Amino acid sequence: MFNFSILWQIPLTLAVGNVSHISTETLIWISNKTEKHRVGHMVGETWLLGNINQTGYFRVNYDLHNWRLLIQQLKTNPTIISVGNRAGLIDDVFNLARAGYLPQSIPLQMISYLSQEMEFLPWHAASRALYQLDKLLDRTDDHSLFSNYVLRQVEARYHRLGWPATTPEGPFIPSPYQAEELQREVIMLACSFGNKHCHHQAVSLISDWISSNKNRIPPNVRDIVYCTGVSLMDEDVWEFIWMKFHSTTAVSEKKILLEALTCSDNIFLLNRLLNLSLSSELIPDQDVIDVIIHVGRNPLGRHLAWRYFREKWDILNARYGEALFMNSKLIGGVTEFLNTEVELNELKEFILTSAGESAPAFARSIEIVQANVKWHVQFQQQFYQWLRKAPDG
Repeated sequence: MFNFSILWQIPLTLAVGNVSHISTETLIWISNKTEKHRVGHMVGETWLLGNINQTGYFRVNYDLHNWRLLIQQLKTNPTIISVGNRAGLIDDVFNLARAGYLPQSIPLQMISYLSQEMEFLPWHAASRALYQLDKLLDRTDDHSLFSNYVLRQVEARYHRLGWPATTPEGPFIPSPYQAEELQREVIMLACSFGNKHCHHQAVSLISDWISSNKNRIPPNVRDIVYCTGVSLMDEDVWEFIWMKFHSTTAVSEKKILLEALTCSDNIFLLNRLLNLSLSSELIPDQDVIDVIIHVGRNPLGRHLAWRYFREKWDILNARYGEALFMNSKLIGGVTEFLNTEVELNELKEFILTSAGESAPAFARSIEIVQANVKWHVQFQQQFYQWLRKAPDG
């Protein structure tokens, strides 16, 4: 038996800082749900930072004045706050706003410092949060307001970092790992959110591959280039990637090519891929789930994947139902970006009529979709209102 009256003490590390200095961290122990601690005299532009280097498994919220001071610090001199703490602040601020604990403008204001960010971890935290938001917004009328704002924050760093270099003979020239990962992260954001130069570069690399039949695309950005090319170019490119998927024997390359096919903006091709995924021997069993999930991540394919999942549920459940990890991955992947009242009702109806013994596996999905719908009702208008007035950043 658990004794729920017992409360754990929580160790909270704190530091205070200003535009040019940050203090050494201090530790306080939180023993009660409500208690106050005095951490020093906070004057002028002094800000507070909690959970230094994310050593505790919790998020830290601040009053709006402190958030604004932290944002100003990042814009003025980000390196005063360590790399891990910058990444932690970005992760916290997006999740707190998503849950309704902060105005929706606060995370958007925070990423306006990114043009100065030269480290991988904060960029990775930002991109992960921005992709989640993008999937929440990608079928809304004002989506371009969001994507254009993100692009304005990404553009300067994208142009500074450029693309991986190649020699005249074609082979990829490797860079240090962190630099390579940062470059990849920024290129992915630029291409995903519609940067024209990034799109042109991807189309050019795919065109060169098709005309020369030599794949000179740097390996660490191939997935980005393939997906961008498939989404922007005609049906012939989709067929070319499909053919390469058949002919390659490298498992990792096969996976990237298959995912690229799900990036098409052609409904017919997405439907064709879904139908081939279960019936074709060309697509391995373990990759069928990924095909359905990735079609669902494509805003043009979301309703297709959701409908296909329901129509083929008996086959899918028979194939993957006993592998709990695979089954939960499929259920979560197909449903996590549903975000309309209609889709929520369809999900509830499906669970009642068809889920059978797998119904408990859908409990988390209901929670996520309900939260998505709630966010749209409560915060979408506030989110876009701020973006309409947003400075260029």
